[in-house]
Amino acid sequence: MDYDILISGGGIAGLTAAAAFGNAGFSVLCVDPAPPVTEREAQGADLRSTAFLQPAQAFLAEASLWQRLAPHAMPLQVMRIVDAGGELPEPRVVKDFDSAEISELPFGWNLPNWLLRRELSAHLHEMDSVTFLPGTATTALFTREAEARVTLSDGRRIRTRLVIAADGRNSPMREAAGIGVKTTRFGQKALAFATTHPIPHGNVSTEVHRTGGPFTLVPLPDFEGQPSSAVVWMEEGPKAEALMALDDAAFEAAMSERSCHLFGPLKLASRRTIWPIIAQHAESLTGQRLALVAEAAHVVPPIGAQGLNMSLADMKVLHDLAAARPETLGEPTMLDAYGRKRMPDIRARVAGITALNRASMLSNPLLRDARATALDALYEVKSVRKTLMQLGLGAKG
Repeated sequence: MDYDILISGGGIAGLTAAAAFGNAGFSVLCVDPAPPVTEREAQGADLRSTAFLQPAQAFLAEASLWQRLAPHAMPLQVMRIVDAGGELPEPRVVKDFDSAEISELPFGWNLPNWLLRRELSAHLHEMDSVTFLPGTATTALFTREAEARVTLSDGRRIRTRLVIAADGRNSPMREAAGIGVKTTRFGQKALAFATTHPIPHGNVSTEVHRTGGPFTLVPLPDFEGQPSSAVVWMEEGPKAEALMALDDAAFEAAMSERSCHLFGPLKLASRRTIWPIIAQHAESLTGQRLALVAEAAHVVPPIGAQGLNMSLADMKVLHDLAAARPETLGEPTMLDAYGRKRMPDIRARVAGITALNRASMLSNPLLRDARATALDALYEVKSVRKTLMQLGLGAKG
């Protein structure tokens, strides 16, 4: 074999997988068609942020990654849900879910995605067990019982015991294996950008629900002496496109109103990017000598910091199976165990987040009133509130 594992995809999920499996003693090749964009202002930089919830942070620590990321991370102690679905864009129900009720640790720690790519790719370059080839794509997959052969865009053919597809929602490795997907389209797009604001965020992640989808502010370190947050603003597609086309002053006025002025007037602290919103899950998580992880396996709307944390849950299961019995790497017994452990949770979370997203999109005033009443009722029952928080962190209930 040329490598024990080939990872197709060098996004945050693929880079994390490469570090984790390399740290466990496997020889790893990670490839991605594009070099990682590792500067905040560079064209193509991913201006979204990722909140690593407690289980994900523990996995990063196990993979010897957390000590590198921790100095850049902002703790998330409180998740605040605001319903602003009344006649005017102002808060009418505000509920704080405080991690102190269920744990001595914060819910999670937030980092900008461009910075994660910078730190993760730098870490891989320091690992003898990992080869990272940005600017190289996977183009073909051939598998047999004992091995997989992957053709790369530079013409090389790599023999490996296991292929991990971390190559996105349109995964070429998944398609090469003939694995189908079930996709839900919402007609939504998300605007992602960074802001500054005069009122400090206090390490509180705030989700404001009105119509079209949530407006979420996630704490970032101060920027140019001002409190700063990463924003994901979900809206119906045409409205999102119209917002994207506004000049900066008009956009700042619109986003300040949509945030209900909770942090004072918001100012853009980055360029804007726009993303389509879908929910998707693969019909199978495995093929011969192939495991799907991250967006190759599942895509969810950006609600409750679930997306990448589901991805790291995939990797944790796959990593633990491989580390426990390295001799079975890529064999049917190992891959079947991976599918059995992960598929029920993936399907439940995709369905649950899809339902939450549809509730957040409501435009009918009566249904928005019902949403506010439901939030109030769920929060007031302490056992329900704690269960919801534990489920959000990844507990099985």
